[in-house]
Amino acid sequence: MSEKEYKPLEGRQFPRFSGLKTFFRLPVADVKDAFDVALFGVPFDGGASYRVGQRFAPQMVRAASSLGRGYHWGRDVHFSNELRVADVGDAPTVPIDLEQTYERVEKFADDILKTKKKFISCGGDHSTTLPLLRALHKHYKKPLGLIHFDAHFDTYPPAWNKEYHHGTFVRHAVTEKLIDPTKTVQIGIRGPFAVKDDAAFAEKNKFTVWNMDLIRARGVEALCSQWPDFGDMPVYLSFDVDSLDPAFAPGTGTPVIGGLTSYEAQSFLRRLPPVNLVGADVVEVIPQYDPSEITQLFAVDVMFEILCHMAGHKRG
Repeated sequence: MSEKEYKPLEGRQFPRFSGLKTFFRLPVADVKDAFDVALFGVPFDGGASYRVGQRFAPQMVRAASSLGRGYHWGRDVHFSNELRVADVGDAPTVPIDLEQTYERVEKFADDILKTKKKFISCGGDHSTTLPLLRALHKHYKKPLGLIHFDAHFDTYPPAWNKEYHHGTFVRHAVTEKLIDPTKTVQIGIRGPFAVKDDAAFAEKNKFTVWNMDLIRARGVEALCSQWPDFGDMPVYLSFDVDSLDPAFAPGTGTPVIGGLTSYEAQSFLRRLPPVNLVGADVVEVIPQYDPSEITQLFAVDVMFEILCHMAGHKRG
């Protein structure tokens, strides 16, 4: 493919309700093709403990992204002018087996990283972040920084004697040394908790935690003057849509009231430090719980903000 072909389908030629549904109406490509950022789905919800249906998110977020645009007013950047971006389909999964899914998703990400590309994944439940971090750690051979939007710490213990589920990826990422806990920021955390010790892992490992009480008391702008110094280390961003209040994202697996507004979340994303963002995901969208599609539209916006950050970083 030539560089000119890595552009969204033109809405004035093909109305946005028409055409094949790819992320941002971008071309489908093989991971070995010459482009910069791979977009893909991880249709899996075998790690969810309450609501399920996250497996249907990639196809529905693709459809919602027909309304996506490419130019970011605040950053003054059009992501497809700076980056060649393509949809590479979905990672293979095994709907009834989490560990086999981990193996397949990690290999899928490995194949992308071998071609020196960055990626953005659309999940899937939050358990799918762990194999992506494993692939990135293997590729970069060092712990990553982590920016994590969520209502929950995701440092929880096994459930029903199962070590891996959508509430454990951060704990495993720390114990496997995939991330640097002192370069880990959690945004949107709130109670109620199951037990008092739910926050103990984050405190012990010195995470930066911007919980909802702190966000409401100090505001987004003030907190964003205190990002950790990531230096030139590779950084991963994981966005669980339950970090939003369910008034703004009802289609999710474990909704918790009192969360971020969609504008507050955008504001955090627009104030990300100029880090080397090498990968990202947006997870826990369950389309059938949101027939209005506002959750899917927000997932599209998260992917857009991340793409524009990557484009701005490349432009310098």
